[in-house]
Amino acid sequence: MRFLVGLILLAFPFLEIFLLVDLAHKYGWWVLFYLVVIGYLGLQLIRGEKLLMSAKMMQSMSAGGNPIKTMLGSARNMVAGVLLIIPGIITDIIAVILLLIPISKPSLSTSPNTQYTKAANDDVIEGEFIEIKEDTEKK
Repeated sequence: MRFLVGLILLAFPFLEIFLLVDLAHKYGWWVLFYLVVIGYLGLQLIRGEKLLMSAKMMQSMSAGGNPIKTMLGSARNMVAGVLLIIPGIITDIIAVILLLIPISKPSLSTSPNTQYTKAANDDVIEGEFIEIKEDTEKK
């Protein structure tokens, strides 16, 4: 079993290189353009996910959802971004498959913290205040 996994890991880069050379012979410079654009998109995916990860976590926790699902979704997007940066067609296909796998989002009606009741008196706004008195007399 270890031999088979090692063989696959060794054959993977050679298959990627063979496929890229074959496509370069068929399409020329367009393959290089494709690799640059896809690498840039992968970099933008990682940057965007890095910026949005904390906001997604806070939103998930405030909605009573499972933060583990949010972390796994962010990790999946990061891995897909790294796979897009790596030059190759097979890694790009794997990244697209990763991005297309849906993450099940918990329904808001089934989470325990989202059962809201209406207030008895809708005209009342509760809160705290501080009264600041100013001297109107000038000395």
